Amino acid sequence: MSILKKIIIAVLAALSMANGSFSVQAAVKIPAVYVALGDSLAAGQTPDSKIDAGYADLIAQELSRHQPVALYTKQLAFPGFTTEDVLERIKSKPAQEVLASANIITLSAGANDLLRLVQANPEEGALAFQQVQVDFALNEARLNMEAILAELEERAPNADIYVMGYYFAYPHVRDNQKEGTAEQLDRLNEILKNSAKKAGATFVAVDKAFGENAVKKVPNPADVHPNLLGYQAMANAFLDHYQKGWKVEKRELPEPNPMTFEEIQKMQEKQSEQSSSVERTSARPSTQIEEDYLALQKPLPYI
Repeated sequence: MSILKKIIIAVLAALSMANGSFSVQAAVKIPAVYVALGDSLAAGQTPDSKIDAGYADLIAQELSRHQPVALYTKQLAFPGFTTEDVLERIKSKPAQEVLASANIITLSAGANDLLRLVQANPEEGALAFQQVQVDFALNEARLNMEAILAELEERAPNADIYVMGYYFAYPHVRDNQKEGTAEQLDRLNEILKNSAKKAGATFVAVDKAFGENAVKKVPNPADVHPNLLGYQAMANAFLDHYQKGWKVEKRELPEPNPMTFEEIQKMQEKQSEQSSSVERTSARPSTQIEEDYLALQKPLPYI
């Protein structure tokens, strides 16, 4: 049975459940068909380079507490994706069906365009970058983000799109090293905000929830990824836009269950009947993966 048929069945079931008993704001999608797009934050990468529950999983969990959810997937997210990779990914054949069915999309893209140019020395607490390179990268991110949102308008016509902002990723560096890089991240957030507004999407700011000294949310000085508390803050920033009063409480956070990329690959090799002999010749993440991607988890029905 195709994903689309499964969604149709789930929609009918959910509507029958909700008929006469649901009174919600217009923004709430019943049932939700939630697709998380983007980079390692959408995928749920941990501070020690594993994959676990991220903000998208926490959003899906909270949605399912309050309303029918026909489908949730983060199979289109991948660590290392730049805006160019995301654009290529949503144009791919495997993305067509799930995007056409989506009515909620969160999008994390842009940080890898910028942060790959930042040279971080965690031992010395120092940051360095070349302004000319950053200016070029941010302009490319702006063009790509506008293209991504235009593609999503066509490929996911029924979806409300939420563009996730970014937090300051280097809280452990010396204070006198923070300002320059923080300014560039502010510029990235402004680009994402303006692109979202232009496309009729919603920008979700997360920087204030983290601040510049969020060592409890970004605990590894040598890694920019948040822990579950950081992902909780991001999920709640989304929920504040989606439905006031809905919130992921600390007691609701799932128990850690991290998986290495090797473990994920082995799991998928067992699940797949296809050959794993795929030629990988490009350095770009989007061309280093099989077309069906390592779906970090299968599309999950929450009914």
